Amino acid sequence: MTHRIGIAVVGAGRWGVHLVRNFLEHPQARLVAVIDPDPERLAALNQRFDLSPAVLLTTDWSALPPPPIAEAVAIATPATTHYALITTALKQGYHVLAEKPLTLAVSESQELCRLATAQQRQLVVDHTYLFHPAVQRGRAVVQSGGLGELRYGYATRTHLVPVRPDVDALWDLAIHDIAIFNTWLGETPTQVQAQGKIWLQTRSPNHHYFPKGLADLVWVTLQYPSGFQASVHLCWLNPDKQRRLGVVGSQGTLVFDELAAEAPLTLQQGQLQPSESSLVSETDPAPTYYTPVAQRHEVLSLEPGEPLQQVCTHFLECVRDNTPSPISSGVVGTELVRVLNALTESLNQAGQPINLS
Repeated sequence: MTHRIGIAVVGAGRWGVHLVRNFLEHPQARLVAVIDPDPERLAALNQRFDLSPAVLLTTDWSALPPPPIAEAVAIATPATTHYALITTALKQGYHVLAEKPLTLAVSESQELCRLATAQQRQLVVDHTYLFHPAVQRGRAVVQSGGLGELRYGYATRTHLVPVRPDVDALWDLAIHDIAIFNTWLGETPTQVQAQGKIWLQTRSPNHHYFPKGLADLVWVTLQYPSGFQASVHLCWLNPDKQRRLGVVGSQGTLVFDELAAEAPLTLQQGQLQPSESSLVSETDPAPTYYTPVAQRHEVLSLEPGEPLQQVCTHFLECVRDNTPSPISSGVVGTELVRVLNALTESLNQAGQPINLS
């Protein structure tokens, strides 16, 4: 009989519920506990999934079954709690799947990576988009060179609520697009800029991280070592919900539009060719005009599957083999925290460029 890995989910909020559902359904997992400080959340979860009496529902971390009964924990709590919870879990011998961002501080993320190595436990960050079939296929397209010389990228991630009280729109939303650009390009930014507006929450309980409040609108610029530049628009006060990202090259453009259910990943190939010019006079050449040529629109096929299910499967494989994640390890999570910290620094300085190299 195949060994089923004992999992405890910490946090029964919106994302924790999705984790509970996936681990309940997964043939390689055995949900042993759910921890949340709110008894009403636990009761609602129990009613929704009709949980077995064998699944412990508790508000107390100390009641968590020790290894090997529970071998791993999935942490879906506010970002400010991650460092303390992950530290405790690793020291007690659990493998950890952590909701993004890993922490809010680079030094804390680095320390967690070192602790995981010392404890010989796996630390995986739930950057769900890295497991999306469109992102995985898109990476292959970009790195194949099929787009020609890469020129620039753009992304828009907007919606109307939820407005988070713990982090701003930058930390809530940008991490997805930065992770996708990094993965598709195979590199990380060397310079970043951010400008934003605060309308709703001019004071934050996390004043240390957000001294001016929580930005509702943020414009981000990412500069990569290759010269590639990406612009990202982020807002959680926009009824025009968008989840769209593109990479433009000299031979084509790749677009990931998550909300286009029938065609989330498309390739628009073609280029501009100078039209024939004639001389207005011997000394005054006619202006050069350009014409699109070799235009072709292709909807790229994708492997079926829920991205979060792929995250859970990947995490369980890392636990089973006790090997680091090649896709979304603590090191990957730390690099994204480093970029977000630099963007926050730029945001607090009214858009001053911040060098990361």
